Amino acid sequence: MKNILILGAGTAGTMMANKLYKALNPKEWKVSIVDRDEQHYYQPGFLFIPFGIYQPEDVVKPKADFIPKGVDFHIAEIDKIKSERSEVALTDGRTLPYDILVVATGTVPVPEETEGLKGKLWYKDIFDFYTYEGTTHLAEKLKDWKGGKLVINLAETIIKCPVAPLEFAFLADAYFTDKGMRDKVEISYVTPLSGAFTKPKATAMLSKLLSEKGINVIPDFYLEKVDEDRKVLVSYDELEVPFDLLVSVPVNMGDELIERSNMGDEDGLNFVPTDKETLKSKNFDNVFVIGDATNVPASKAGSVAHFEGEILIENILSYINGQPLEAKFDGHSNCFIETGFGKASLIDFNYDTEPLPGVYPWPVVGPMGLLKVTRANHYGKLMFKWVYWHMLLTGKKLPVSGHMSMAGKVTA
Repeated sequence: MKNILILGAGTAGTMMANKLYKALNPKEWKVSIVDRDEQHYYQPGFLFIPFGIYQPEDVVKPKADFIPKGVDFHIAEIDKIKSERSEVALTDGRTLPYDILVVATGTVPVPEETEGLKGKLWYKDIFDFYTYEGTTHLAEKLKDWKGGKLVINLAETIIKCPVAPLEFAFLADAYFTDKGMRDKVEISYVTPLSGAFTKPKATAMLSKLLSEKGINVIPDFYLEKVDEDRKVLVSYDELEVPFDLLVSVPVNMGDELIERSNMGDEDGLNFVPTDKETLKSKNFDNVFVIGDATNVPASKAGSVAHFEGEILIENILSYINGQPLEAKFDGHSNCFIETGFGKASLIDFNYDTEPLPGVYPWPVVGPMGLLKVTRANHYGKLMFKWVYWHMLLTGKKLPVSGHMSMAGKVTA
């Protein structure tokens, strides 16, 4: 009996557990998965909790509900990957051998990386919304907040779900408008990017939206520290942005396990050097990487993990059969962008092609509009929660290609 071991039972790991269990002969392969937490969080839903669109209980379910009964599920803390011995050491003293390892350890916000961010104002006047704790605390804060300078800040550019901070700004505009206090709230979007996003056409569309909604964009701002006493963000070139309420997107890093195992990239962010097409580790022959744990130049988002999974299952089966890894991930990503007031936009892109206007997923009929603000896109975003729980996590085939298609896109 051979062992395939998955580290991490988040979106990517759970999806791969289902795909591999269905694809492999249980008499030849044992599939195991390890995670420290029992609860699975629907992380796209964190965005909606501060505004009362979702309640906390809407985004939490037991991880065991989504892992096949024939897969060994270990709730345990991982100490180290011992790649030279093809085994994983747990903190309780056990070791788990593997013939193939799938690293799906994700990424987490690390506010401690920025001076003054996680200090006396944390969860009082400074919040994140990328964690369950952060978003639920922020929801309580917004209920009674009387207004002032609301600052949304990206501490770094490599973050989970790159459009979520923009969505937060748009939803905040709608939320305070509905409460009749938009004139009492000054919203600023402070980013190290030179614009609202990284791609020109999407940046132009999103910048126009921010301007129309009266959201001030402060670009090229590289956060050095937070002056808690004065409630001011300070950049490395000594620019300052004052705030009354700071919604922070802290530095994101991979799991510390990667550093302990000497498997991280040169940037020191604990992401695993990964071939951007095959999703195989660059340094270890029997190790594959998926989702936010990789250092591939694609968005760290659930859609990317899904598209990677379509490629990874093919390549793992090829590896088992001693065949070349011919399936290639093209960097495909698509993201709904909530714009407030029951509407949203949608972008679809990959390594080589920026977001373009058009329709998605089917030519002519859509029904989603690319780089357009529509109600259909908003309903698509809300409907994704059902798709996530019932199809994506359980490894079912979705009616969209893993590779980005140019069908329905306008290139002129």
